[in-house]
Amino acid sequence: MGLLLMTVAGFAQIPTAGNVFVGYSLNRAQDGWSNAANLNGWEASMEGKIAPFVGMVLDAGTQYGTLQIPAVHITNNAGLIPTTSRVETLMVGPRVSMSVGRFRPFAHALLGYGHLHEDASSLQYSYPESCLVNAIGGGLDYRVIPHVALRLQGDDLQTRFRGGRQNDARMAVGAVLKF
Repeated sequence: MGLLLMTVAGFAQIPTAGNVFVGYSLNRAQDGWSNAANLNGWEASMEGKIAPFVGMVLDAGTQYGTLQIPAVHITNNAGLIPTTSRVETLMVGPRVSMSVGRFRPFAHALLGYGHLHEDASSLQYSYPESCLVNAIGGGLDYRVIPHVALRLQGDDLQTRFRGGRQNDARMAVGAVLKF
């Protein structure tokens, strides 16, 4: 019985804190055919602390823009065709962080689901694909006032569209609400 009470008391020491982030995101995206473009969009995450320096993160984002794909894959002609493109991600994973004054540097490793959708409506072309994605990165929160911070974050976002592997650079900046 004493062991059970000590275990319950130990769980009471785990902080019930976390944060919510929402911001602008830039993804230097590749489409699987060695073409890359800057896609703009949003990113949001929610972190719940499971230990003083460790949290679990749920991260979601969508970036939009134009990717150039080889025309030979659609029309059997040479050249590139612009497509309206969207990359969506939903990932989860651990984050380690430590507060130092007004600053909170962090690092995370995320794993989850990615979806690419390309559309060239003038050619009746639409291409959706889903794959496993992962991101390794980190960032820095700067506390502006209690419970509100600004975040700068960078990730190496790895996707696997069209049977290949793409390493995209993803940056985000935005507001953090701490609870």
